[in-house]
Amino acid sequence: MADPPSLERLAGELGSSPFALLRAFRDAYGMPPHTWLTDARVRRARRLLDAGTSPAEAAVAVGFTDQPHLNRHFARIVGVPPGSYQRERKNVQDAPREPLLPFEA
Repeated sequence: MADPPSLERLAGELGSSPFALLRAFRDAYGMPPHTWLTDARVRRARRLLDAGTSPAEAAVAVGFTDQPHLNRHFARIVGVPPGSYQRERKNVQDAPREPLLPFEA
C-alpha cells in the first residue's frame, strides 16, 4: 500500500495498455485503481485506529504522506476525522454494557 506499482508497469506486466487495464479494473471493481487504493488505505487505517494506533502512525503505515492527507480522505469516506473516530470508538468500547436477558442471547 505504501508503494503501489504504476498503472503503466502493471499494464506492461499483463501485456495490456494502461487504458485497457484501467477500463477492465473499473468494470470489475466499480472504480478506478487509485480510488480503490485510497479506499483500501482508509479501511486499513480504520482497523489500525481501532487497535489503538495514533492517527499519525496509521497514516504513514497505510501509505498516506502525512496525517492531514489521511484526515482529508478519512473524513470524506467515513464522515469524521480519524482522531474523532478513534475517540468515539474508544468511548463506545469502554461503555458499560447491560447484561443480556436469556431470551435476548
